[in-house]
Amino acid sequence: MSTTITPEAAGAADDPPAADDRTRRLARLQRFARPGTALLSGVLLYLSFPPRPLWWLALPAFALLGWSLHGRRLRAGFGLGYLAGLGFLLPLLVWTGEEVGPVPWLALAAVEALFVAVAGLGVAAVSRLPWWPVFAAGVWILGEAARARVPFGGFPWGKIAFGQADGIFLPLAAVGGTPVLGFAVALCGFGLHEAVRLVRLHRATGAVPRGPLAAAALSVLVPVTGALAALPLVSDAPEDGTATVAAIQGNVPRLGLDFNSQRRQVLDNHAARTRELAAEVKAGTEPQPDFVLWPENSSDIDPYANPDAAAVIEGAVDAVKAPTVIGAVISPPTGKLRNTLIQWEPGKGPVATYDKRHVQPFGEYIPMRSVVRLFNSDVDRVARDFGPGGEVGVFDLAGTRVGLATCYEAAFDWAVRDTVTHGAQLLTVPSNNATFGRSEMTYQQLAMSRVRAVEHSRAVVVPVTSGVSAVIRPDGEIVSQTAMFTPDYLVEEVPLRSTRTPATRLGTLPEALLAAVAAAGLGWAAARGVRARRGRS
Repeated sequence: MSTTITPEAAGAADDPPAADDRTRRLARLQRFARPGTALLSGVLLYLSFPPRPLWWLALPAFALLGWSLHGRRLRAGFGLGYLAGLGFLLPLLVWTGEEVGPVPWLALAAVEALFVAVAGLGVAAVSRLPWWPVFAAGVWILGEAARARVPFGGFPWGKIAFGQADGIFLPLAAVGGTPVLGFAVALCGFGLHEAVRLVRLHRATGAVPRGPLAAAALSVLVPVTGALAALPLVSDAPEDGTATVAAIQGNVPRLGLDFNSQRRQVLDNHAARTRELAAEVKAGTEPQPDFVLWPENSSDIDPYANPDAAAVIEGAVDAVKAPTVIGAVISPPTGKLRNTLIQWEPGKGPVATYDKRHVQPFGEYIPMRSVVRLFNSDVDRVARDFGPGGEVGVFDLAGTRVGLATCYEAAFDWAVRDTVTHGAQLLTVPSNNATFGRSEMTYQQLAMSRVRAVEHSRAVVVPVTSGVSAVIRPDGEIVSQTAMFTPDYLVEEVPLRSTRTPATRLGTLPEALLAAVAAAGLGWAAARGVRARRGRS
């Protein structure tokens, strides 16, 4: 007996395996959906940072991060958070390997991403709670607070607030500093995800979860409304008159770690630009500055130990006829080096100094030198460690009290705030980025100074050896700036202010309150987990 198999029957016989293949492919895609989304959220966070004016990308970034973490177990939250951290910090910090190779860059990003991983674990833990976007945003700020303190004094580079210099949330910096600004961005992003999730749930079930939907809507609306309400705190009105300030960018003879290998060339460059400004002032084409600001390391040799360097500085300062702040590496006969700013007065010479208080680990000093040397011999370029200063930096320059935060210090809330609480009417962030080439580092740092301007309602002047130097008004607007690796100077009249914003007055209190919100959410989630386990037993 023979059996004839028709084409239709053969096709029907093939259908189940084909359907099984499609199911398996779909399952594989679903398995990688959350990890891929977490990684994408980190990349979007990176893209929201300068030099790109795409601050708004932080909102979908947090929305996608919320989707990938919502309802996940703690271990999955940690892993997904780590992927998001790598997607964010690997491209953001690539400049750290500009001259020393990829190992330090990769190591730094890998370690710092652990803080994002722990935050991811915390977000996953609170994601089943009512009003979870509030707790999740608090957890994120708690993670940033920890990252800004440990290890080796912390590394706050990449705080979400520092990507918002062009954003609508910026006025919130004046309310509670970088923690409140970053919290608002994270809350809005998580709230967007929750709103979309609830709308999709309504479409699937027909039910309208009004309470949770209202909470999601408020998570989006409250940060935006708060930012609009904070606008009156942002002002550039000259409360204490104005000052005409000059910022000198002398440039360096070469990029990289050997930027100062030609003895006195960096100093000569800055002195030449200052004398050029003095000639323009004498000719009447530039206004007479009240004071002049040079960058960090603008004197590549110690003017106290080298009479020729002192003579060059004295000649430039006397020519411009204004007190000048000089950045120099001071080499005492014994002990550690000092990264110092010197107030140099015409006809008087050096009258005051400020030693950088937060020196940079692995840049200005090498922790665990013998261990680090196993991975990168460039650590021995730092043959003698820098030591930190202990005094707040405020100079009286021709009657204007100028607060000093040297380069890396601008990333730390306390290092800028206490200059204002000690009477600064204007801030300066002298920096040296010659070792980071033409990377995005200088733009990231400039954005920090813009946030600090609004946070404390002070004009900020950023003199940099090789760019970008800038003058920033108290509302965060850049009124003038230089190009990178171009000798130049800026002369601007800036407002002087003495009002203290809520952020200045409150100090670390907003951060502590947001950490308490995170702790409350984590505690509530832990208690619910214990009750659930007891109910199953």
